[in-house]
Amino acid sequence: MLNEIKKELRASMNGILSARMREAGMPFKLIFGVELPRLRSIADEFPQDAELANQLWQQNIRETKLLAIMLMPPDAFTQEVANAWAETMVTAEEAQVLAMMLLSKTSHAKDISLAWLGEGKPLPCTCACLCLRHLLVQGVMFSQEERQFVEETATQMLPSANLHLRKAILTLKDALNAK
Repeated sequence: MLNEIKKELRASMNGILSARMREAGMPFKLIFGVELPRLRSIADEFPQDAELANQLWQQNIRETKLLAIMLMPPDAFTQEVANAWAETMVTAEEAQVLAMMLLSKTSHAKDISLAWLGEGKPLPCTCACLCLRHLLVQGVMFSQEERQFVEETATQMLPSANLHLRKAILTLKDALNAK
């Protein structure tokens, strides 16, 4: 299936976007320049499969990493797998897509996100903030201790946060204040 997916990516390649992403410094061996809506439609052509998703994640290709997120069954995205993927995330785009399309759909999204927030690594924290915000908006309950931890940690990180993490922190703080 991996080869079939790569054929689909080649057929969907956007050379102009690929070149721009490379020029912008995207840290991948290969970039096809396939936009997210097309990646979603490619993902719809394949079954969700943890083994395939892990194979896709291991490739140093932007689009295979994003497809891995889309093809990983939420119940197979264990804490161990989540932590391994967090260690190898290299772009804010991966963190954003992971937060919205996979992590927030798992039964342990809050626990993983709180752990990543506590570790303080920029990309996992970006993912964690976006996931926690999504959970708050969806009405997931947070204990007073969890809310206090999130508020204090986010406030502490804000002054030194990069642009993507700063935006994620601010949207999370907005969601906390709205509840």
